[in-house]
This record gives sequence, structure tokens and C-alpha cells, in this order.
Amino acid sequence: MRRYPTNSPQAAARIVALTVLADGDLSTAEFELLAHPELHAQLGLDRDALAIVLHDAYTDLESGARLGIPDTCPVDEFTLRDIVNEIDDPELQKRLLRLCADIAHSDGAVDIAESIVISSAMEQWGLYREIFRPAH
Repeated sequence: MRRYPTNSPQAAARIVALTVLADGDLSTAEFELLAHPELHAQLGLDRDALAIVLHDAYTDLESGARLGIPDTCPVDEFTLRDIVNEIDDPELQKRLLRLCADIAHSDGAVDIAESIVISSAMEQWGLYREIFRPAH
């Protein structure tokens, strides 16, 4: 997978993209969240820039040949760790965790693969309880 600068909007957006793409299905609810200007503001990317990150993430995942395998994360644990570790700003981590949880839950069910991405971020960032706190 390609690398992005630490704490960059692209690195943050890729974690969102992994959450969206993890279950192999972009639902209408997820698409609507991705199109919302508030999400773009939180990531620091406009709609076109976010679309590029989503496309690049899909291309990278497709080349790994794990995309679409039910109940599995589309990347191995070491790659996921490296991706999550591109974010070390505590406030950005909390914001991303909330965004990813909202996206994963937007279609009414959190898929196992989505939960793997979110759980990995929670573990690496030490934010086990943050997911249950209301957004500010």
C-alpha cells in the first residue's frame, strides 16, 4: 500500500476508506455520509480529494487479492498497523475513530471486517473507551 505523510488528510481518509471498503459493499448510507460536507471538513479534504483517496485505497486493496473475502479485513495485520500508525495526533485519532464508527454503523450493522479496522485503531491508539463517549 502507498504511504502518506503522518497525520495528513490522505492518511486519515485512508482509514475511513478501509472502514468503508472492509465489508466489500458501499451502502447507500455510507455513500451519503462520505458525501456530507461535515465529513470533508473533519478530514480536511474536499469531495474530489476524498474520492481520489477512496479510489487509491480500493486499487491498493484489489492488488492485495483479499478484497471481498467475507469476514476478513482486506489487509493483513501488519499493513493495517502501519496504516493506523500514520496517525499519531490524539485529537485526529479520536475524530477518526468516531467517523469510522459512524460509517460502519450507518447501514444498521457493523460487519466483522469493519470492526477489525476499528478495533485495530482503538488498540493501537489506546482509545478503548473513546468509542463509547459522545462526540463533542
